[in-house]
Amino acid sequence: MKANCLKTLGAGILFGIQPACNLALIPEGTMNALGAEAYVEATSPYREIVGTPEADMVRRIGERIAAASGRNYEWEFKLLDAPDTVNAFCLPGGKIAVYTGILPITQNEDGLAVVMGHEVAHATAQHGNKRMTQGMGLEFGMNVASAFLSSSSNLSPEAHDGIMTAIGAGAQFGLVLPYGRDHESEADEIGLRFLVRAGYDPYEAPRLWERMAQAFPERQPEWMSTHPDPMRRAKELEAMIPRVLADERGR
Repeated sequence: MKANCLKTLGAGILFGIQPACNLALIPEGTMNALGAEAYVEATSPYREIVGTPEADMVRRIGERIAAASGRNYEWEFKLLDAPDTVNAFCLPGGKIAVYTGILPITQNEDGLAVVMGHEVAHATAQHGNKRMTQGMGLEFGMNVASAFLSSSSNLSPEAHDGIMTAIGAGAQFGLVLPYGRDHESEADEIGLRFLVRAGYDPYEAPRLWERMAQAFPERQPEWMSTHPDPMRRAKELEAMIPRVLADERGR
């Protein structure tokens, strides 16, 4: 098979799927039910912390930001006892969990509001639905490519597998990871708007990501990650704050 034909095939898969990347094709009720089920599974291995100032802070911030988002989900906000896990997550339908390991980096209520605003934004922007839709499109595209290659009588199984591996890597680094980074950047801005509406300090957002960069100085290159570089996030957030404040004050 000629090289230009392979290039055309790979490009066709990537660019053919690209328009579907902004679609959320799964019914929201289905996604919310899946989110609720996955939330139980993801949080059950950890002890939920309740009745402490930190747990009350997570609940208070979550409720304020959820109200600011305007979405009437069945919101849940849990603080999980995981001191070595510097993370938080959100599942469809407003199911949010914060691991205790991130609290030393958030440092204060405004810092935690940055993190939770970001997670609420993932829920309201239906990022989980869009990623699942993208995955369905990629699976379809890969199946089409495999069938196309299999129809070539002069292609060995080894060559078929090698080409499919190359196409898969191209999709991963050329589409899936950049798409994930776009979602993170979108959630950064939406979350910033939510925390401003909820009365928190937006200037804590760049400070948070500066602390994150200091906490994890050794990171893989951005192009290999689902998340933007922390220092780039800090700079982009700092640059957008005046615009966001102006927009929100004019609402």
